[in-house]
Parts: sequence; structure tokens; C-alpha cells
Amino acid sequence: MESRAQRHPAAPHDGFAHEGIAFGCDYNPEQWDESVWAEDVALMQAAHIDLVAINIFGWSHLQGPDGIVDFTGLDTVVGLLHDAGIRINLGTGTASPPPWLTTRHPEILPMAQDGTTRFPGGRQAWCPSSPVFRRYALELVEQVAARYGDHPGVAVWHVSNELGCHNALCYCDESAAAFRRWLEARYGTIERLNAAWGTTFWSQRYYGWDEIGTPRLTLSTRNPGQVLDFQRFSSDEVLGYYLAEAETIRRHSRVAVTTNFMVTAHIRNLDYWDWAGHVDVVANDHYLDHRLEDPTAELAFAADATRGLAQGAPWLLMEHSTGAVNWQPLNLTKGPGEMVRNSLTHVARGADGVCFFQWRASQQGSEKFHSALVPHAGTDSASWREVVELGDLVDRLGEVAGTRVEADVALVFSWENWWAAEAEMRPSHDVAYLDQVHALYGALHAAGVTVDVVRPGADLSGYRVVVVPGLYLVSDAAATELDDYVQAGGTAVVTFFSGIVDEDDRVRLGGYPGAFRDLLGVRVEEFAPLRADESVALSSGATARLWTERLTTTTATAVDSFVDGPASGVPAVTRNARGTGTAWYVATTLDSKSLGGLVERVLAEAGVDRHPAAGNGLDVVRRSAADRSYLFLINHRTDDVDVDVVGHELVTGTWADASVTVPAGAVRIIRERSAA
Repeated sequence: MESRAQRHPAAPHDGFAHEGIAFGCDYNPEQWDESVWAEDVALMQAAHIDLVAINIFGWSHLQGPDGIVDFTGLDTVVGLLHDAGIRINLGTGTASPPPWLTTRHPEILPMAQDGTTRFPGGRQAWCPSSPVFRRYALELVEQVAARYGDHPGVAVWHVSNELGCHNALCYCDESAAAFRRWLEARYGTIERLNAAWGTTFWSQRYYGWDEIGTPRLTLSTRNPGQVLDFQRFSSDEVLGYYLAEAETIRRHSRVAVTTNFMVTAHIRNLDYWDWAGHVDVVANDHYLDHRLEDPTAELAFAADATRGLAQGAPWLLMEHSTGAVNWQPLNLTKGPGEMVRNSLTHVARGADGVCFFQWRASQQGSEKFHSALVPHAGTDSASWREVVELGDLVDRLGEVAGTRVEADVALVFSWENWWAAEAEMRPSHDVAYLDQVHALYGALHAAGVTVDVVRPGADLSGYRVVVVPGLYLVSDAAATELDDYVQAGGTAVVTFFSGIVDEDDRVRLGGYPGAFRDLLGVRVEEFAPLRADESVALSSGATARLWTERLTTTTATAVDSFVDGPASGVPAVTRNARGTGTAWYVATTLDSKSLGGLVERVLAEAGVDRHPAAGNGLDVVRRSAADRSYLFLINHRTDDVDVDVVGHELVTGTWADASVTVPAGAVRIIRERSAA
């Protein structure tokens, strides 16, 4: 499916020219006296750093209110890095406007949904629809690209930084005008918009485009169609800004252009399925989120999702941390070996580069307590020594670069569905889309299965099992693709609150789960959600929470049923033979043990091939090419694990005749087959 934004074919480029697995960091030399710069570059060499991002937040350092761009400091840093043989990930410097610009043009400041302005003093204090901001930013990009466009040290261009992290949704009048233009392009006529938004409800019918604004807060709840389209518009609007910077760069350079995505549990405002085709290399920022029940499983999910955005091709981890971050309520540091496990989990799942924020821990500013490669304690520290060891190891893994991850299970994931499923008015605010995603992915992860993350409507023919958690919004085409896959012999697992509405958030009539009724062989008359502190029992002995529904089977067979609660006696888990395949439906939130047991049964019946040692705290992931393959063994356990395997072990440089011991908290990488 094409992007909602107009696609612009990218100009030819030379690709992300990097040999082996990149090992890098963000460097902010403007925070340090120039006398430190040469020392920093020497330390980078000692740590095996070979890719450095600079000029990410360089605007106020490069350009003052007189408009003159002074490249003196940036020239020096570029020269130091290039002379040291370190490749450069060159930022455009536009991530945050300098105070002189917001003082001169306060109209560029973003507006929150309550109609109040958000002011400078942080970062990303700009409206994505502001033509004034875009004019100033692109003038800076033009000068940066013209100066360094053919510099041999530049390996990749870095547009802005974490676009949309804070300012994706702006509700100002400039955004309203852009929203109207977007709507007119999408619908063509006001009558089609009225039909899509269901404006017969609450006397909301529009007679002209000029009557439509951004969905600021109202006295009641807002029109869900308007809110959903505003999310779509906002993702496209920020993408349009990215494309404007990329086009400017490409007038001066053939080097690959990208930006850092935020495929993570707490960022949801950009539809990266629509973005991915516009970057020359997919890059992601990821940080462990200790607010989650299982941060390690979420890390694996984020890496698999990023690989999905890259269509299976290698990708770049643009940022992660050596230790603690600074933005969670409790910022936990990493234990011995955890940084290595985190880094190599990304490599195992397709990353051809691991980079960190940042090089040297800041002395001042909002991120002064964020960990870095060079901590406040300096190089006489355990953290620094572990960084050097990791850099040396990544250096030795160069032969893995270019291989691809093997997986025969897919998980369908959608940012658009995330927006729609968590609308203001829904059956239960205790039910969250990402919770369903993480629960089902977590069960697969615990079972030792490697998962490809795909968008709705993707080609599913290569997978033995496809899991579909909470896909509330689904198009007819995507629903048909899943049904065709099952009828052709595939196995699908669909969880509750799926198939309910079409792309316009219009309920599919005739009984839930709407688009998936025939596929699943069930019909639901009514949802019966539970209170957050309530649980129900199932006939198998399992327990469930949050959700039940009054369900009848049409062609499906009940596998498990509710024995109490509002849906007592009703099937809770069903299995339907469809064509030559099988479709499972899970109508509740199972306890983790029971969900794990169900997943194990599904995998076994579908013949999913897993390494016998995988699961129970040991990640086993294979990357391969036509001429070679590598088995990654990542031990998250507190005890050693013996794994039957034959090949050359890259971490220790030893040969495994029949088995290898993976120490507690350690990683081993086996070259199973070598290039001829």
C-alpha cells in the first residue's frame, strides 16, 4: 500500500558506505572546550568508534541572529574525525530552533490540544506546518549540504533528530490550514469527508472546508474520525518536512540520507510504515523502558519491528545507552554485561551498526544524568572498560554484516490501529493496544521464536504462523490477505477487539469481530469487559482478566471457555478450520502461563522450527546469507547454558566441536557456515 503522503522517487545515492558492523555515538563538541576535541577523537579510536554523529543540535552554534553561518568549529571537528579514519553521520542541525529565531518569529511555536502555546527552553519548539520555520531551516540545510556534500568523510546524512518526538501534533491555525489542504486532497469533496467522519452524529455536518479546524479539546469528547485523520495528517506533515530536508541535501550529495526513528513503547505519533520507503537506510533509537514488565522482550520487539520497516534488510541502531537514561521516574543503570547483551540483541535481529547517545556525558542541561560512553567518572571506570571491550568485539563481527535474519512467524502491527484503538470513547480504558502486542510477542519470545513484524496487508505466504493482536481497525484488503493466507494452509492467531472497524473507524455491522467473523468462525453479540481488579476462571484452569465477550461459534470449535463472570459458559479460546489452514481466536487476556501454553500448542501444530535450546531466557537468533550463517546465543539467565552447536565461536575465537557454554549474562556467536 502506498504512503498517504505523495511519494517522491529518491535521487540515486551511493548507499550507506560502511564496512562491517558500525560502532558509533552522538558527539556534541559544542558542549566542550576545543582543547578537549583532539583527546576525544583519540579516545574514540581507542574504543574502536568508527561512526560519529555530529551537528545534531548545532543550529545556535552555527548561526546567530545576523544570519551568518560560521563553519569554523564544525570544520575542525569534521577534519579531526576524518583524519582519524572515523566516518561521519552528519546532522543538518535543525532539530531545535535557536532562541533568536523563536524570539523573532514566535508564530513558529507549536500549540497543544488545549489551545495553549508551548514555549522555547526545551527542544523541538516548532510547528511542523510552519512555512517560516521551514524557510529558515532549509536555508541552513542548504548551506550545510553545500559545504559538506562531497566531503569524503561523510558516510550518511542525519535529517533533524527524532522527528515528531515532542511536536508531531500541533493544533495551531497554521496546522489547521494545512490539515484542511490534506483533507481536501484525501477526500476531494466535503460530502465524502462528512461520510467518513459520520458527521450526522451530534449535528457536526460540514458545508465547507473552512469550517474545519484541528481537533482541539472540546467540552465533550471529540469526533473520532477527525482525531484519527489528524493523526494521519500529522504523520504525513512531519514526513513532508523530512522530505524537504532530504531533497535539499540531495542537490549537493550522493550520500545516503536518513533520520532516526523511535520504534519504542512510548512513542506512537508517526506511522513508520509510511516513512520507511523514504529513508535510504532505516535507523532507530531504542532505550530500555523499565516501566514495562519485560523491558528485554520489548527491546527484541523493537528490533524486530525496525527490521520489518527495513523489509528484512540490515538497519542501523542510531542511539541506545551504555547505562541509565534520565527521563524515566526511576532510571536504572545496567548490570555487568547488560550493555553487551542489549547491543548484540540488536545485531542479532538485523542491525549492521550499534551507536550510542552519547560520547561524553554532559556536565549541564536536561540530559546531564544520561549515561554515555565516557561517563562523568572518566575513563578510569568499569563502564568505559566495557565500552572498549564491546568496541573490540563489534570490530571482529564485521563478517556478519549484510546477512539477514531468519523467521517463519510474523506479527501484524499498525501505528494507525494504535491511534484508532485508543480513542477517547472505547469499551475499556484498561485495555491498551500495545499491551496485547507485548503479551503475544512476549509469549513468542519466551518460546524461543524469532518474529518478523509486518504491516496489515503484507504478503504472509512465507510464514508458518501469523499472530494478529488487537487489530481493531483493518481494511477489507488486509482482512482478505489474512483469510487467503489461512485458506492456503497458514495458521493465524487473532486476539480480541480485532476486525471491529474499517479505515474510517466505522463499525462493521452484523456482529463482532467484523472483518474476521468468517475467518475465525465466531460471532460476538456484545463485549463484556472486566474491572481492572477482576479476574475470571476458564475451564482449563487458566485465569483471565480485562475482557470477556458474549460469543457463539459458527464453524469454530471451543478450546477453552469461561466458567464464571459476565460471559460464563461462553467460549474464550476457539479454533477454526478454514480452507487447509487454521485460525485461532483468543477472546480475553489470558494469564501469561496460559498464553504461553497456547502459543506452544499453536507453534507445535504449525510445525514451527525452533532451536531446541531457545527460550527460557536464552535468545537464539540466526542471521544468514547464501554463503554463510551465524547463530546468536544471548543468555539473559543467571546460570550458564550449554548449547549443542558446531562452528567457530566469534566472541572467544574458539572452535565448538559439539557444544558451547554460554555463561550467565553473556553472548556467544557461532559461525555455522563460512563463505567459500
